[in-house]
This record gives sequence, C-alpha cells and structure tokens, in this order.
Amino acid sequence: MSDHDAVEVILAKRDRASLTDSQIDWVVDAYTRGEVADEQMSALAMAILLNGMERREITRWTAAMIASGERMDFSSLSRPTADKHSTGGVGDKITLPLAPLVAACGVAVPQLSGRGLGHTGGTLDKLESIPGWRAQLSNAEMLAQLESVGAVICAAGDGLAPADKKLYALRDVTGTVEAIPLIASSIMSKKIAEGTGALVLDVKVGTGAFMKDVGRARELAEVMVALGTDAGVRTTALLTDMSTPLGLTAGNAIEVTESVEVLAGGGPADVVELTLALAREMLAGAGRDDVDPADKLADGSAMDAWKAMIRAQDGDPDAELPEAHESHVVTAPSSGVLTRLDAMAVGLAAWRLGAGRARKEDPVQAGAGVRWHARPGDTVTEGQPLLTLLTDTPDRFGRALASLDDAFDIGKAGSAPTTPLVIDRIG
Repeated sequence: MSDHDAVEVILAKRDRASLTDSQIDWVVDAYTRGEVADEQMSALAMAILLNGMERREITRWTAAMIASGERMDFSSLSRPTADKHSTGGVGDKITLPLAPLVAACGVAVPQLSGRGLGHTGGTLDKLESIPGWRAQLSNAEMLAQLESVGAVICAAGDGLAPADKKLYALRDVTGTVEAIPLIASSIMSKKIAEGTGALVLDVKVGTGAFMKDVGRARELAEVMVALGTDAGVRTTALLTDMSTPLGLTAGNAIEVTESVEVLAGGGPADVVELTLALAREMLAGAGRDDVDPADKLADGSAMDAWKAMIRAQDGDPDAELPEAHESHVVTAPSSGVLTRLDAMAVGLAAWRLGAGRARKEDPVQAGAGVRWHARPGDTVTEGQPLLTLLTDTPDRFGRALASLDDAFDIGKAGSAPTTPLVIDRIG
C-alpha cells in the first residue's frame, strides 16, 4: 500500500501547497501504471495550471517522468552530441538543414522528432515526402547512424518518458496545455531521456507561436534551461520571432525543397540566419565552437551529410518530390510595401489545404501547402502573385482562403515593423 493517494495530492496543489518529492514520484508513477485515473490527473493538471510549481517541484516532476521509461546513452559515440528543440511554428523547417550542418561540423545530432498537429508542421511529415524515407528506427540503428553519418532525424520510440505521452494526450482535451510547468517538463523529460550532451531550445514568440507574448516565452525558456541545467545537460535557449512565417514555404515537400536550397548555399535569408544561429549554439554547447558552420554550408559538406542521412533511412535524396495537382494564386490587391504577413493565418491555410492534420491518425498530403512570393518589407505591385495555395483537393481552397482574409497588410514604404529574428538568448 502506498503512503499517498490521488485526492491528497490534488488537494495539496488545489490549496497552493508545494508537492513533496514523494508525492510527485508517486503520482507520476501511479498515473503511468493506471492506478491514478485520467479524471484525477486532469484535476491535478488544472490545479498546476492555476497555482503553478516551484523550480524544485518542476525538476522533480521532470525526473519522475524520465524515470517512467528508458534512457538512451550516447557515451559510446566517438563525438559529442547536441540536439535542438523548437516549440513549433509556421514554415519552421530549421531541423532539416540544421542536423546535417552540425554533423558536418563534427558533432552528432540525435533529433527525435514528431508529427504535425494543427497549424504547426511536423518534421517527420516533411521528411516522409521523400520517396522511401522511414521515420521508425531501432535504438541500435539510431546509434549506428549517429556514428557513421553523425545525424539522425527519427520518431521517438514509445520507451522514452511514457508518462509524458499519456499526460500530453490528457492536457490536450482538458484545457491544460498552457501550463508552463507541464509544457517545460513535457519537452525536457523527452530531451533529457534522449541522452544528449547539449541542448538548444528555439522558443518561438508571436502570432504563429504557442507563446504569443515575449514575457511568457521568456518564462518558459528560463524554466526549461533550469531543468536542463539541473539534469546536467548544457542547455541554452533562443527566443525567436514567429509573427511572420519562416522562409517562403509552409507545407511538407515544399519545405524539404527549401531546406535543400539552404544546404546548397542559397535559400531564404531568415532560414539561413536562424540555422546558423542555432548551429553555433549547439556547437558551443558540445565544445566545438572552433568550427564555423557557415563554412560547411559553403563547401558542400553539409549537403553531403544531408544526402548520407536521407540514404541511411532508405530515402532517395535525388528523387523528385511529390507536387500538388491543383494551385490557386492570391494576388496583391494594391501596390506598396508588404508590412505584415501573419504566421498563424498562413499556418492555418496550409493545414486546411491538407499539409497538416486535425487528429493524430489523419494522413497528410505531401504536396499541399502555401508558398509566399514576398516577405514583410518587400515592395509589391497590384495584381502580382502574393501567395500560391497548393493541394490535391481543390474543394479545400475555400476554407484556406477564408483563413487568409486578414493575413497581410500592404502599406507605405518604411511602415514594416522590424522585429529581429533572434530576440534574446537565455542560459
């Protein structure tokens, strides 16, 4: 018999008490085993959302979630490891060029990624648009690929932090997703269990991000950096702007194409800037800040690492990618300067065109998405193409266009606000 029961733990947090280490250890373990019911964990999650947690509580909660499953160990590798986690955005294809780029600099990148849900795209969905590529790897395959290629992007196995998987699904349907202690412990339990030596967090701020204002984003970043540090992982965070979507594409195959352009030494300036900023943080965390990642984009070695990484997972890096059968062009209603392009609206449009999913089991269209032909600050002429919508199912155009009703503004020169892409660094 345990010394604890669920009601006692719920009441403690309801009444704003700090949970003890043994209460936390017990409730996370008992919930994972099914001894604490979903409705009890929902009540506790709501109490945490409303009343918060201290750093000690969050650290212990995260440790209990890690203890619910297996931990990976990369100490046998011949090079240090570093990983990146983004809190999700629109057009955020940065993982694709970043992992091979950092690998080309001599640091192994074990990138356990997820699928898209709602308006934020999933890295695995993007890569699955490459013919033959597979997301599921065994731990042995993952280790072998990290040693030979230096980078792997794959699905996380069920063995890592099973408590998180269960709690994540519950938070989604009980209005408790926004609780910073729960967001931070969810992300960090998986990343710490993954066993990486250094971790860089890309915490997005703005309309297309989970955190709409800088204050909340900074709080989340500080909590996650503290959790990583407490667990012995060298952790830093960048707060980055997600009011405008990244690059010029949001979708699956079209984002892969844009990522390959970056690896070829081209690509949109903002994607290159953020990829290099995150690469430098990862290399510094892994003790390899003697290498300049810009050189590896220029000399083709990052592209070589990309091709090796795709081939190692049975993909054909030279294959033609799927293209949408139908397209619809949105033209500029007037001439002037594009002063705003709303990330949330673009993400919603891409999702409605078939690039994302409403439920975890929904399929996605590889070719669907949105391509924009101008970014804030660019001059546009009335009638010129502003956005191209792509899908295989033209009956989706109506709802996608509806989400773009107030997606952009065209104004006078000099009226575009200039938010820096990297707003701040924490850690």
